[in-house]
Amino acid sequence: MRSYSQYCSVAKALDVVGDRWTLLIVRELLACGPSRYTDLRSGLPGIATNLLADRLREMEAAGLVDREDAPPPVATTLFRLTDRGADLGSVIFELGRWGVPLMSDYRPDEAFRGQWLRLPVRMFLADHEPDQSPSSIQICAGDQTVVVDADAGQVSLRLGADPNADATIAGPPPRILALFSGRLPLADAEEQGVQVTGSRNAIQRILPRDGSAARMQRSSTAEGKTP
Repeated sequence: MRSYSQYCSVAKALDVVGDRWTLLIVRELLACGPSRYTDLRSGLPGIATNLLADRLREMEAAGLVDREDAPPPVATTLFRLTDRGADLGSVIFELGRWGVPLMSDYRPDEAFRGQWLRLPVRMFLADHEPDQSPSSIQICAGDQTVVVDADAGQVSLRLGADPNADATIAGPPPRILALFSGRLPLADAEEQGVQVTGSRNAIQRILPRDGSAARMQRSSTAEGKTP
């Protein structure tokens, strides 16, 4: 690993996490928890298997990742973030927040994974009706399916499908993100090809109500200006 050889905390941090793919490996482990090597490869489309192995070794040496042997029936090695690695969660969140305005640039050949919706869920969605019974929404974006749960004021995401969900939303990832971020009202999303079945009240319960995406974009733009 190359070093900037600068006595600066930013440079020293980049000595550890600045290589290509490192922060995306952190993203995957934050989103999915302890993961098999094959799961990490699936969540990192485009990475060469030898490069992933190299990055994991480097991250272990830096104290960001360790490995554990999972008991049967998994019976394989799992990679997980150490406390030091998990501290990068705030860095990932701020990079994601800063990158929101860039999401308008979408190309059909770009890969997408359902767990990548975890960050938009955290940034944009909220349980506006915490006194109501728990509800769940199945999200089918591309060929990936996840479930968003609202319960007692908290919104969370879990991987996989749920046939008993109160509602299902299906559509291309850019439309789902526009809906989640508040840039596209539910009715407009349906007009633009997003398929909605089940309880619309359950969906409206979690969608932004305060123009959060617009404010975030203005904030990101303003922070990038030189005084």
